[in-house]
Amino acid sequence: MGRADGSERQVSAADVDDSEASILHVDMDAFFASVELLERPDARGKPAIVGHAGGRGVVTSATYEARRYGVRSAMPMSQALRLCPNAIILPPHYDRYTEYSRKVMDIFHEVTPLVEPLSIDEAFLDVAGARRLLGSPRRIAELIRSRVHEETGLTCSVGVAATKFMAKLASGRAKPDGLLVIPRSETLSFLRPLPVGALWGVGASTQSSLERMGLLTVADLADAPLGVLQKAVGDASGRRLHELANGRDPRRVVTESREKSIGHENTFGVDVSDVDQLRRELLRLSGRVGERLRKHELEARTVAIKVRFSDFRTITRSRTLAEPTNVGRRLFEEAWDVFDALGLDVRQTPIRLIGVRAEQLLDAGGDSLALWDPDEEWRETERTLDAVSARFGRGAIGPASLVRRSRDADDEEQDGRNPKYVSD
Repeated sequence: MGRADGSERQVSAADVDDSEASILHVDMDAFFASVELLERPDARGKPAIVGHAGGRGVVTSATYEARRYGVRSAMPMSQALRLCPNAIILPPHYDRYTEYSRKVMDIFHEVTPLVEPLSIDEAFLDVAGARRLLGSPRRIAELIRSRVHEETGLTCSVGVAATKFMAKLASGRAKPDGLLVIPRSETLSFLRPLPVGALWGVGASTQSSLERMGLLTVADLADAPLGVLQKAVGDASGRRLHELANGRDPRRVVTESREKSIGHENTFGVDVSDVDQLRRELLRLSGRVGERLRKHELEARTVAIKVRFSDFRTITRSRTLAEPTNVGRRLFEEAWDVFDALGLDVRQTPIRLIGVRAEQLLDAGGDSLALWDPDEEWRETERTLDAVSARFGRGAIGPASLVRRSRDADDEEQDGRNPKYVSD
């Protein structure tokens, strides 16, 4: 994957196109920061950070100029200013982000009805049915980029490919303000040289396990016997990675999803600066969310975390899953990866509240074209726990790692509508 500062940007030559590459992933560039720059043109081209200065503020977003100094979302503002002392600080305006997101999504829906929003600033589009009217996939991508800029003043990066995974991969490498087309026939030649970390769902732990086995590139994964991968990362994950490494991703663009979400959060009696305690709490909360999803026969396409610091500043981050799930362990693994990616030093910024939320809910066992079930290893175990809880009450049995959990947890159970803001 390209670096977040755009230094490894890759775009297609003007003549690269493919009528079979009809999946687009459109991702707004540094969305929150870009919206703020509309009101602060004097800050364009300069390192700028969105967030509140002073106290224990954290970075909400940053321009690419600031990112080149190492500034990242969710980083403590004090650290960001040490890295980039000349940065311009822009206070956030969340109402503006909602307004511009709505404008952008309206443009997408005018191009095709097959739009699958992933967050406030990105979406998949299936443009196969729009080709007769609007032209080739590349032409449609160029049209979208042009309209977004003309009608909002913002820029976006677009990946064009034959599958969702490849389209998202392409948009990430095209940032900022780029267009990358991966023809279907070139899928494998594009994929194979990439590091294993480029595959969807390969976090730091999985990547380390694979690299210890000498599997450094996507080509190594694609050529490895399936049994070897399954031994390294489990049956379901091994199959999933093997499919992706060989360019296979059968998922369609899904336009229908429920607005409701299911979440649990805990406000600690005393601010927490112990990473192990936070990890146990995320595991417990994820288990509760999974239990409620299964009870209502639902699955989630997105998992989000909420973190509130001791100074009451709050951030939320989300991740779209490779496949919908209602398995608590899967929700936890994704939630922990999202939390870990924040790079927080909780000793310096103690946490007052932490929460997990399942979003973009679907009927469980719906019309899925997946060739694998990434959650099968935990699914039966958690169903057994459901049965035990139903008979003996919650807490009768559970993960051993939760035994040390403090008894003073104060749950705030919520069923809400519409996800909170997520960072770009």
